[in-house]
Amino acid sequence: MSMRIAIVEDNLSLANGIAHRLRSRGHSVDLLHDGEEAYAFLTQEGADLIVLDIDLPSMNGIDVLRALRRREDGTPVILLTAHGETKERVAGLDAGADDYLTKPFDMDELEARVRAVARRRNLVFSEQETLGKLVFDRASRQLSFETRVLNVPRKEIAILECLLERRGRIVSKSHLFSHVYGTGADVAENAIEPHISRLRRRIEEYGIHIKSARGLGYMLEVDAA
Repeated sequence: MSMRIAIVEDNLSLANGIAHRLRSRGHSVDLLHDGEEAYAFLTQEGADLIVLDIDLPSMNGIDVLRALRRREDGTPVILLTAHGETKERVAGLDAGADDYLTKPFDMDELEARVRAVARRRNLVFSEQETLGKLVFDRASRQLSFETRVLNVPRKEIAILECLLERRGRIVSKSHLFSHVYGTGADVAENAIEPHISRLRRRIEEYGIHIKSARGLGYMLEVDAA
């Protein structure tokens, strides 16, 4: 399962380490380092899951979480804390956190917590989905026709995952860009367009279409069986 995960952590080394690990597992990652910046981003762009440090500049993580919950944003949140005191863990859980990790932690444990929270919040999608004449395996992130696995580059698979999760709705180019590259990537937004074009040509013969809505974005359509 691929998710769009927001990491809100002001320790750049730790944030980049978490991002690298999660991206290597096929997730799209947005990196944010300031509480107010993170709150503004999350209210506008959203995420499937948030990894949120408590000690942040401008606005601490618990206040960010409380603000999100006040606006009825139920996005699952894993809190990161450098403190082991029970009162801080309780405050985080009372504010609406789904889980927490005390620093330092092992990346394997973080991954396990991400998977557990995703299961509890029903973010786990079916392992396989039929799309036209193709089958998409979410675990292996592979497209296959009958028994043959298609050679589809990773960025194109990420685009397909994003469109599939929002099937029937228009997805903006900026959202696709963020899903594939992550917020703040030093890449021009138009860099996503060749990947969309190649993916479109690759899957059209199998009854899967990427429709363009001029000035709005893209939408996935699949021929009826």
